[in-house]
Amino acid sequence: MKRLIQTLTETFSPSGYEGAIRDVIRKEVKPLAAELRVDALGNLIARKGTKGGKRIMIAGHMDEIGLIVNHVDENGFLRFTTIGGIRPHTLTGGRVRFMDGTPGVIGTDFSKDAGRLPAVDQCFIDIGATSAGDCPIKVGDVCAFERPFLDLGKRLVAKSMDDRIGCAVMIETMRALKSSPHEVYFVFSTQEEVGLRGAQTATFGLDPEIGISIDVTLTGDTPKARQMAVSLGRGPAIKIRDGGMLADPRVVDWMIRSAEKARLPYQREVLEGGTTDAKAMQVSRAGVPAGCISIPSRYVHSPSEMVDHDDVQNAVKLLTTMLSKPVEL
Repeated sequence: MKRLIQTLTETFSPSGYEGAIRDVIRKEVKPLAAELRVDALGNLIARKGTKGGKRIMIAGHMDEIGLIVNHVDENGFLRFTTIGGIRPHTLTGGRVRFMDGTPGVIGTDFSKDAGRLPAVDQCFIDIGATSAGDCPIKVGDVCAFERPFLDLGKRLVAKSMDDRIGCAVMIETMRALKSSPHEVYFVFSTQEEVGLRGAQTATFGLDPEIGISIDVTLTGDTPKARQMAVSLGRGPAIKIRDGGMLADPRVVDWMIRSAEKARLPYQREVLEGGTTDAKAMQVSRAGVPAGCISIPSRYVHSPSEMVDHDDVQNAVKLLTTMLSKPVEL
């Protein structure tokens, strides 16, 4: 599974530009799906299970956070704004790669107050150009962080674990799910980082009876971290609440019962801020009972997001267990 995670995380596909990662995922799931299609917003939708069974939608987003150029100065330095939630303190000295392969490094304006973090509009990208004329990058071009996948044994580090790790869980679940009484739609969604847009349109089109998102969540297990009862290595987290959604208690109970019956470790998650595709699913059409299985992750929305391999594997086992058996909420 580590090879798959490395391939997914090292692919560059910021929100709105998911073509490259969609091609990678399509190659992985094509032999596993009974039906495979791409909708108008670019969501990759794979169907598996029993046609006519309970319609269950599993969503994990393909896109990643990124940057978009909004000005090129006379010396070829690039000013930018963000695609998704970027924390300015993670930018200085970072490296990026544009969709055409052009690499760059992020610099910051000089400040007499060395202790003050620069704002995004005080940062720029240097691609080695000497003037606007010899700069191949134009206003509107997008890039993503460039960091290689790092295998620390049980701990894995990469850019875009949010949410390529969720995509990996979905792919491996499709591989492990030999049969299901349900009509399961695995949706590799677009533009989650800029407003859950792909999941919103996909849910409207599929009209599922149950919705489950697979995404990352924060942890409280680093020095002087915020208080949060989620740690790496203690199992996938079953979301109860986040900044945009109260998970359906019936879905939460289904997840907990499944984990306990299969003797899988799990954690109960209450996240103060942020949300997932489950929010979009929950409020689609006349409403959908929705929940989320979260992969604990340190340093979310930074170029080096960390997950635990055991948590990832147990998330696959939990989701496979849930989808293998009938359910009545």
